Amino acid sequence: MAESPTAPNSFFAPSERLDPAAVQAQAALFGGTPLADMLLNAGLNCLLVLNRQRQIVAASRNVCDLVPGATLEELLGKRPGEALGCIHATACPGGCGTSEFCRECGAVQTILQGLDGKRCQQECRMTRRIDGVEQSLDLLILTTPLVVNDERFTLLAVTDISHEKRRSALERIFFHDTLNLASGAEDLLASIKALAPEELREDLELSQVNMRELIETIQAQRDLAAAERDELIPRPSLANTCDLLHQVALVYQCHPVAEHRSIFVDSAVDSVDFQTDQNLLRRVLGNLAKNAAEASAPGETITLDCREIGQELVFTVRNPQVMPRAVQLQIFQRSFSTKGPGRGLGTYSVKLLTERCLKGSVGFSSRDGEGTVFRVTLPLRLA
Repeated sequence: MAESPTAPNSFFAPSERLDPAAVQAQAALFGGTPLADMLLNAGLNCLLVLNRQRQIVAASRNVCDLVPGATLEELLGKRPGEALGCIHATACPGGCGTSEFCRECGAVQTILQGLDGKRCQQECRMTRRIDGVEQSLDLLILTTPLVVNDERFTLLAVTDISHEKRRSALERIFFHDTLNLASGAEDLLASIKALAPEELREDLELSQVNMRELIETIQAQRDLAAAERDELIPRPSLANTCDLLHQVALVYQCHPVAEHRSIFVDSAVDSVDFQTDQNLLRRVLGNLAKNAAEASAPGETITLDCREIGQELVFTVRNPQVMPRAVQLQIFQRSFSTKGPGRGLGTYSVKLLTERCLKGSVGFSSRDGEGTVFRVTLPLRLA
């Protein structure tokens, strides 16, 4: 197929294009096949088929949701940046992909990989202008090589992740500012308690305890959000199994859910020095201890234990109750809870932090005569 005779210089990707007639001929390869049309429009992602010159020759109908007012016919022959209104698409005569800015564009880099026969995925940050108004887009781009009638194309899947990026940024700001305020309040309470008369110190001590629990809750939610994004970096340090379990038992024995219940560490616990992120592990075991206390009846006992087995440590949290089978089948699902709407992050966070951050595994058994036992298996050394 003939390329246009004039090809402006490019700072990055080739600038050559096919003429409109050649683009229409390529579009007919996809538009004339009911199966191709059905497959293009069967998914949730916006799909574009690009030729070797990075021009659009076919697209799913939902692409028009990303380009208000445009029709599929109007997109044919354009490159993705031109179709989406990228402000850099007109910065160079060669169009999308040819300006100096395009060197850093995740979309152009991914498309070139796709045309080179490689499946590739990257994020793309785009500033575009629609009806004279600038907008910021965060896109996830996936390219898959495609050959039709011996012609090479690439299938471009576009997902708008702007909402996720905004939520992530707002979360970080919220956690940062809230923790600063809560830490400041905790310091202020400590200063007041030092100067307060004796009869007020008990109340101030209780306020400090509540403030520390608030800070711990905020930190737990911050870390859970980071773990879901694969952004939580463990900070390993030397720990002792016996010391750590006693810390957890002491903290949660004072928790309201443990009222009229006992939390203690098995006397035969293996005392082993190991390396892990102590804060995350305390959070994991604390969640399990709290859940066990909530599941137990008044007067019952929750037992914490640890055994060294080979090159691994197996922590256990046991309570006498047996979970209904329906609960067992859903226990680690993100939004499942037996406590009502808006709950269900406890065991989910245990699994997420254990497997993704502490490089271990978590499981449980629940049967008559044994009760419910959660097991957290960890390496002796967290890399």
